[in-house]
Amino acid sequence: MDSIARGVFYFIVFIIFATFHEYAHGWMAYRCGDLTAKQSGRLSLNPLVHIDIFGTIILPAMLLITTGFAIGYARPVPVNPLWMDNPRRDMVWVGLAGPGANVAWALALIIIMKSGFFSPASPIYLLLFICMYMNIILLVFNMLPIPPLDGSRVVEGLLPNKYAEEYSRLRPYMFIILIVLMFLDVLGRLFSIVLYLVMKIFTLQFPLRGI
Repeated sequence: MDSIARGVFYFIVFIIFATFHEYAHGWMAYRCGDLTAKQSGRLSLNPLVHIDIFGTIILPAMLLITTGFAIGYARPVPVNPLWMDNPRRDMVWVGLAGPGANVAWALALIIIMKSGFFSPASPIYLLLFICMYMNIILLVFNMLPIPPLDGSRVVEGLLPNKYAEEYSRLRPYMFIILIVLMFLDVLGRLFSIVLYLVMKIFTLQFPLRGI
């Protein structure tokens, strides 16, 4: 498969599972009393409503061309803590919901890979592996404690108000921090370490063919 087709394929896989990720945020916010996502039409599994022109298309393309490595994001689901019964507690659950969806998908895909129905040499096993790894990337990336990523919502919910406000001031520097981590290969190493641990824990085999 040539590089352009490969890029399109990975993009499709990314947007599918990023959609489930964002939907989970909106669903949890709705369960906590926040109607913002539903009223804005974002409580949906339609990928088109979650695509961010810059974060989903332009940024990954630019990084892929200039560095050979790409990161991106879907359009964040709008959340209004003022609608929630307990904003600090509920925002932690909202922050965990997206990564939780990726954990659920990764586990479901691992179960299918472990079922024995598909050999590591089959194209279906390779597809399952790529989808599983994409969910790991979304999980690890979004749980980084860098505002406004999901991990920061958890940290902010656990910190006292005074320190949470100071911590949230890192938001304008998110892209700078991420670019530094990317160029230092911290993100790539982190994704690889987590994948290695998952493969070891679940005794999975790597695919015997590439895409």
